[in-house]
Amino acid sequence: MSTQAPETKIVDTYRVACDGGDGPLGHPRVWLQIPNEHGWVECPYCDAKFIHKDFEGKV
Repeated sequence: MSTQAPETKIVDTYRVACDGGDGPLGHPRVWLQIPNEHGWVECPYCDAKFIHKDFEGKV
């Protein structure tokens, strides 16, 4: 059995919320701040990666 790769989302704000999706099967909503120097952040619960649109293709 293999595990799914974490989801990657391109966003246009530096502050994003993640609840894992899937309604009741998700996780508690957390607010994440994308650092200006990296351009991306990962959710500590589901490992989803949020990339700011200015850093798309650079990460």
